[in-house]
Amino acid sequence: MTRNSFSRSHQVREELPDRAVIDIGSNTVRMVVYGGPLRSPLVWMNEKVSARLGRDLAETGRIPDKAADSALAALRRYAVLLEDLGIKNVQAVATAAARDAENGAEFLDKVRAIGLKPRLLSGEEEARSSASGVIASFPGAQGVVADLGGGSLELIAIEGNQTHDGCSLPLGTLRLPGLRKQGSDNFKASVERAFEGAGWATAHPGPLYMVGGTWRALASYTLRQLGSSITDPHGFVLNVDDIEKVAKKVAQTDPKELSQFDGISSSRAAALPDAAAMLRIMLAEIKPDALIFSAWGLREGLLYDQLAPEAKSQDPLLSGVTHFAASRGGTITRATMLAGWSTDIARNPGRNTERLRLSSTMLALALARIEPNLRQRNAIDWALHKRWIGLTVEDRALLGAALLASCGQTELPSEITGIASDQSISSAIAWGLAVRLCRRMGGGTRTSMLASTLRLDGDCLTLWFDESHASLAGDPVRKDLKALAQWLGKDSKISIGQPD
Repeated sequence: MTRNSFSRSHQVREELPDRAVIDIGSNTVRMVVYGGPLRSPLVWMNEKVSARLGRDLAETGRIPDKAADSALAALRRYAVLLEDLGIKNVQAVATAAARDAENGAEFLDKVRAIGLKPRLLSGEEEARSSASGVIASFPGAQGVVADLGGGSLELIAIEGNQTHDGCSLPLGTLRLPGLRKQGSDNFKASVERAFEGAGWATAHPGPLYMVGGTWRALASYTLRQLGSSITDPHGFVLNVDDIEKVAKKVAQTDPKELSQFDGISSSRAAALPDAAAMLRIMLAEIKPDALIFSAWGLREGLLYDQLAPEAKSQDPLLSGVTHFAASRGGTITRATMLAGWSTDIARNPGRNTERLRLSSTMLALALARIEPNLRQRNAIDWALHKRWIGLTVEDRALLGAALLASCGQTELPSEITGIASDQSISSAIAWGLAVRLCRRMGGGTRTSMLASTLRLDGDCLTLWFDESHASLAGDPVRKDLKALAQWLGKDSKISIGQPD
């Protein structure tokens, strides 16, 4: 079997990855292989080696030979894997270590000898790629992106899905320990000096979008401290007062203690205290409205920048949910029809509400294909723990409420009710009960929906059936209609014949 035969022989039976990014960073050398929809790529393989190419830059200005050997060994493996998978769309980029080291060009020549084609990003290019990842993840975002890597901290402003200003500061996680060893006063002075050229960030309104594994580790720590049911830090929002308290505590915490928290590796724990100490100074310098943590950054930004304008304009949540639910019976066509059929019971209409209702409908239809004893568990996992791009924490609660209601459960666990308003959750429960009614009525088929109408008139929720489908109005349907009506605070009835 040849290396390319894997992809050829399995192409019909299995959705295979078709693009990859290799990120040659100061701390890690990582390859991420992606598949799935272009607007919401799915990680098919994610490998990294902590080569620490930039660990000696402050002292020697060079990439250590041992670190280079470790990185090159990983890159040789990546090259073989990519050839075996038949992936042609490969972006390889190198950042601060290769950019700043006096032997960086020599190292990149060795990478090219492997057969890869690394592109050396300038500090501005690195910042813009990270910002593209945030724009892709939070369409319409306005604020400043702060991407913390091993060799540098990239800052860049975003507004109207565009980037402007931007700078690269020598404040990466591999450099901070040396600065902090000089004492708190000298550390503060060094960080403040680095920020002297970032006055534009202070003047830019909006939050700080936090990109990088160390920031995500800080978010994971904070979520655990708050007792939150959310495990994915993507989209987590913190106000400045709260993060100041967290950063102050983390800056004084032993890394061994931090590594005991779920979601924080020992390497991230080692970097957290220094990063938290720098963050306190950043907050005073930039004065953001809040902090928003992003799982997407440079790698996803590189993919996003490849997309055509029409693909960029797609909603990342709907793109991701559509791909996930379609093979499980929750096609967007079927869900759109069901959402239209139940539109009378939708409360708080608006673009965000409707995209959530459509997403929850697709997922509820997919959930119905799972064994009954597993549905509630999957409902919570899909809503609260699966990574969806384009969701807030409160949005996750609404998804969870709708999915559980589609299973007939309206008494919700505190992990859902504690992160969204009662009014919003009540609306989402109605979405789920409507999906349940539609499925009970006629299996959610197109024909059954065309032969029926769900209408809310005054104090009564009426389900009309065409005479040809009058037999669908059985006791189970009456029971589910009554449950939905009672949830809405209405009476219910079933009528036969076309509605007025």
